[in-house]
Amino acid sequence: MAKYLLLKHYRGAPAPVNDVPMDKWSPEEVTAHIQYMQDFAARLETTGEYVDGQALSPEGTFVRYDGEGRPPVTDGPFAETKDLIAGWMIIDVDTYERALDLAGELSAAPGADGKPIHEWIEVRPFLAYPDTITE
Repeated sequence: MAKYLLLKHYRGAPAPVNDVPMDKWSPEEVTAHIQYMQDFAARLETTGEYVDGQALSPEGTFVRYDGEGRPPVTDGPFAETKDLIAGWMIIDVDTYERALDLAGELSAAPGADGKPIHEWIEVRPFLAYPDTITE
């Protein structure tokens, strides 16, 4: 089994088919979208493929180490739009092809008018380290 991170972007990826921002959806549309995500995760829990997932707010703060004392905190430098993550899900699947299939299914979450968003989902494998060889 291999772990993959499925990333949902606020913007930066090619525009989805149903390209209506979530803040323009009705409360019922938001509820349907969240329910789809929860049902998707619950189904993967039954197969043992779900690890974790969370939605993220668009706000964030940049912090860095800058020597002794309190680290500097700022609302910039601003990330490129491709770096603005809306949420993520970690899956643990047998093959890369299975990760792609699940990402495609996740892309069909409903949006405005209850229609699938067809949003782009970024699939990123976890970095794997080679097995340690001992003599």
